[in-house]
Amino acid sequence: MKRTVLFFILFIFALTSSVQAISWAYPFVVWNGNVYAVKEEMLLKSEIGESIGEVKTRPNDMTGNYYGNASNAYPKGTKYFEINNISTKTAIAIEVEENQWQKAEYVHEAPFHWMDLVTKVLPFLFLIVIAIVVIMRMKKLRTQNIK
Repeated sequence: MKRTVLFFILFIFALTSSVQAISWAYPFVVWNGNVYAVKEEMLLKSEIGESIGEVKTRPNDMTGNYYGNASNAYPKGTKYFEINNISTKTAIAIEVEENQWQKAEYVHEAPFHWMDLVTKVLPFLFLIVIAIVVIMRMKKLRTQNIK
C-alpha cells in the first residue's frame, strides 16, 4: 500500500508542469527594428504627427523572443505616431488611450528573429513564383501555337 501511495505522489509531481514567465525591466515597443522604452511622459495632441504603425505581435512569455512591431505592455493594434520636431530615431509616441499619448525613447536595435526575415522575404518569393508560373504558361502557349 505504501508503495502505491508513493508511486501516485511521484506520478502526480512528474506530470505537473512548472509555470514561468518573464519579468520585463520596462515597458517597450518595437518599431522598424528598433526598441523604444515607454516613458511616463504624456504628450499633447499638438505634439503628435502622422501615424507610423501599430503593435502587431506580442513577446513570448516563456522565452522573451519577439519579432516585428511588438510590445510587452500594449495590446495588438496600439498605434505608433511621429512626434513633431523629433526624429523617429530618437523617440515616438504610443497611443495608450484614445487621444492620450506617451513618449517612447529609442533604446537599441531589436535582436534578429527568423520571422523578421520571413515577413520581409516571403512576399518577394511569392511574386517570383507567380512570375515564373506566368512565364512558363506563356512559353507553353507559344509552343502550342507554333505547332
